[in-house]
Amino acid sequence: MKTILITGDRSGAGKTSITVAIAALLSKKYAVQTFKVGMDYIDPSYLSAVTGRPCRNLDTFVLSPDEILEIFTHASQGADIALIEGVRGLFEGAESLSDIGSTASVAKLLGIPVVLVIDARSITRSAAAILKGFSTFDPDISISGVILNNIRGEGHIRKATEAIEHYCNVPVIGAVPRLDSPALTMRHLGLIPFQEGSPNQGFISRIEGMIESIGEHIDVDALVDLALEMSVPRYDGVIFKQTEKPDVRIAIARDEAFTFYYADLFPVLQAVGAEINFFSPLHDSLPDADGLIIGGGYPEYFGKDLEENAPIREEIASAVHTGLPVYAECGGLMYLCDSLRFPSDWQGLKSGDEFKMCGVFQGHSFIPSKRVVSYVIGKSSSITPFGEHSFRGHEFHYSDVRLHESVRFGYTLSRGIGIRGSLDGAVVNNTLGSYTHLHPTAAREMIAGFCNSCRK
Repeated sequence: MKTILITGDRSGAGKTSITVAIAALLSKKYAVQTFKVGMDYIDPSYLSAVTGRPCRNLDTFVLSPDEILEIFTHASQGADIALIEGVRGLFEGAESLSDIGSTASVAKLLGIPVVLVIDARSITRSAAAILKGFSTFDPDISISGVILNNIRGEGHIRKATEAIEHYCNVPVIGAVPRLDSPALTMRHLGLIPFQEGSPNQGFISRIEGMIESIGEHIDVDALVDLALEMSVPRYDGVIFKQTEKPDVRIAIARDEAFTFYYADLFPVLQAVGAEINFFSPLHDSLPDADGLIIGGGYPEYFGKDLEENAPIREEIASAVHTGLPVYAECGGLMYLCDSLRFPSDWQGLKSGDEFKMCGVFQGHSFIPSKRVVSYVIGKSSSITPFGEHSFRGHEFHYSDVRLHESVRFGYTLSRGIGIRGSLDGAVVNNTLGSYTHLHPTAAREMIAGFCNSCRK
C-alpha cells in the first residue's frame, strides 16, 4: 500500500479542499483509505463521501501509539493507498514544547512522507523560506513535496516554484489558483457536514466542480510517486474484533442535526456485542432498543424541526425516566435540555427565539456563547452508565448549557471546561450528557461499560 500525508503550513491554507479533491481523483483508480489527524468530525465526512470508505481519526493526545497503529492497520485492509489529512499547521499540537496531538507526531509514528500545502497568497520567494524552516525544524519529518495554494497567474507560479526547488530541493507538484467563491462553506464550528449538505444538488455540484478545478492544477501521479510503499499486515488486533454474538441493541441518533460520530464507534460497539440501529430525532419515532446514543452536530440549525417532532421528545424523556441508558455528547446534551435558546440575533434567528427540547435535564442551552476548544482529561464516577474510568477527549462548541443546581455530574475534569466549573457529564438516572467528545477506541472500556448497563 502507498501512504502519504497532506498538511498545511497553517490553518486555512486549503489542505482540506485539496485533500478531498485528491482523495476523489485517486478513488477513480484505487481503493483509497483516508485518515484525519485530530478530533474532527466534519473533514472526515467529506473524505468518507468521496472514497466510499469511512475516514478514521488519528490523534496522539487522545490515542496511544499502539491504538493508532491498530486503527491504521484495521482501516487499511484492502486499500491501495492511505491518504492522511493533517490538522492545522504541521507542528500545531496540544503543547508549545512537544509535538503531542500534532500532525508531525502522526507522521513520525507511521514513518510516512509529508506533502506541505503552502498558502502562497502574495508571496513567491518567501514560500521557499517557509519551507526551509519547516524542513529543518524537526529532522525526523520528511517533506517530500509541496502544493502551492492561492496562486495568481503564471508569473506567481514560476517565481515561487523556482525559489522552492532551488533553495529547498523539494518538488512542487501543484499550484492551485485562488478561488473567488470557495465550494466548501464555513460556519461557526467549521465546514457544513457533508451529510447535511448532500441532499442539496447545488451542494453536490459545487463539490464536484471543486474537485475538477483543483485536479487540473495538481499532478496526482507525482503525489503517488512520492508516497511510501509499505506492507500492511493482516489485521490481528483485538479492539475491533467481534468476540461474541450481538446481545444488546443500541439505537444511534443520526440525521442532518446529529452527524458527529467517529467511524471507530460502530466497530467498537459491534466488538463488545452491540447491534446498531440508526434513527432520526427529526423524522422518526423512538425505536425499540436497550440503550441510546445521541452524538453531537448542529441542533441549533434544526431547533424548530426538533421541537415539532414532539412524540419522539416525549418518548425519550419517558425512556430516561424508566431507566434506559442514554449517552449524549455536546449537541445531544443540548437536545436533552428543557429548551434551546437564542439570547441574541444569530444567523437568521432572532433574539428571544426558543425551541422546546426533550426536558431530560433541568436547564437550557444557549447559543451563541463563548467559543470553547480544548483537549479534555477527566475521570468518570460510578453514577455514570460507564462506571469509573480515566479518559481523554476533546470539546469544541459555541453554546452554553446552564443546568439546575440539583443536577448531578459524573465527570471531574483536570483539563477542559465542561458544563460547570470543570464538572461535566450531567447525570439523570442512567442518562449522561456531556460536552466532552470521547474517541471510541481510546474509550472502548467506557463503551463496553455502557453496553453492560444496557444489558442490565
